[in-house]
Amino acid sequence: MATLKLGPLADDRPAKLTVELPANVFRDLQAYGALLARTSGDTAPIEPSRLIAPMLERFMASDRGFTKARKGSV
Repeated sequence: MATLKLGPLADDRPAKLTVELPANVFRDLQAYGALLARTSGDTAPIEPSRLIAPMLERFMASDRGFTKARKGSV
């Protein structure tokens, strides 16, 4: 099995946001959702819209410059 950066997704109440993505990014999100579902034992692929927030959260948490700047502004 592949080791993915995302684990199981939290079932949080989302805020509505509309974004436009390049087609290749959308296709990659679809593929990632299918792979994540398989590694989680789900039968249905995870929708790209459910992946975006955890991916952004993970990205921001791993950005040392953002973390340092955020701590300095509090």
